Amino acid sequence: MEIGIVSYGAYIPRFRILPEEIGRVWGLDGKGFGKGLMIEQKSIAGPDEDVVTISVEAARNAMKRVDVSPEKIGAIYVGSESHPYVVKPTGTIVAEAIEATPDLTVADYEFACKAGTAAIQTCMGLVGSDMIEYGLAIGSDTSQGAPGDALEFSASAGGAAFLIGSKDVIAKINTTLSYTTDTPDFWRREGQMYPSHGGRFTGEPAYFKHIVSCAKNLLGKCGTKPEDYKYAVFHQPNGKFPQRVAKMLGFSNEQIETGLLVPQIGNTYSGAVPLGLSAILDEAEPGDRIFAIAYGSGAGSDGFDIAVTDAITRFNRKAAPTVREIMANMKAIDYATYAKYRGKIKLSCEE
Repeated sequence: MEIGIVSYGAYIPRFRILPEEIGRVWGLDGKGFGKGLMIEQKSIAGPDEDVVTISVEAARNAMKRVDVSPEKIGAIYVGSESHPYVVKPTGTIVAEAIEATPDLTVADYEFACKAGTAAIQTCMGLVGSDMIEYGLAIGSDTSQGAPGDALEFSASAGGAAFLIGSKDVIAKINTTLSYTTDTPDFWRREGQMYPSHGGRFTGEPAYFKHIVSCAKNLLGKCGTKPEDYKYAVFHQPNGKFPQRVAKMLGFSNEQIETGLLVPQIGNTYSGAVPLGLSAILDEAEPGDRIFAIAYGSGAGSDGFDIAVTDAITRFNRKAAPTVREIMANMKAIDYATYAKYRGKIKLSCEE
């Protein structure tokens, strides 16, 4: 059975803030931070946006591109670390919004920035076992960064949805595997508004170890080399890490440039690799091969070997906006507006 991506859709909020504006408020060299992180601006969820609305928009864009009834979707999984409810699933709201039948299974996933790719793997398994005809996997976040913290210069918002099935597959997922350890480089306890992180510890023993290990295992299992792929996308907490890990593995800048979105929208956490993959699918052609590795703190990586099929020539990409088209619709705001939109200003009353 040929299992893979039948359709996809993306959504990124239109509001942006520049590193210089963040630095101005905190007396920091925002331009220097932005240059060091290779982030020119980051996306911000509006006051009426959250993981639910981002997921719904991405899912609707995915469904616009195919002639598949939402009633045929047997599972919806939404991966995020910014679910608006601690107890109340995001996925049920998405299901209602796209008019899916109640005869489906729904769950919210959480594994830092790779929850969305874990959702793809689950849908693959359900489709492959004939338990469902189609599954909808979504990676979406409105990521958090404490005021004045380094994360505030990168944490952004966005997401993408993938319809997984075995009919009219536009991108076959040849192989997927994961690499997981207990490496606590980044965490947020229940009730805490902002996450904590291990600073430089998040690099070598966390991000690089897991992505490199997962990538090498995937190349070994597939019997492939970096040059066998036209495109590659790696988790992108900033602009430097994916470029460095690509070089470590033998991939070129040309292979990763299409899916490297972080300089213009920041780190969308669970939406990072799904959005990068969506940008690649916006221009991919039959026969193109894609190498994708997601990373989630805590820690683990999901890897995918993907081959674009002839079905993409019949696929209605124009029915929904491309990632680049969405990114072009932007509006810069100041820090005060950003703080209001993101709830960074808390009011307290003493009796």
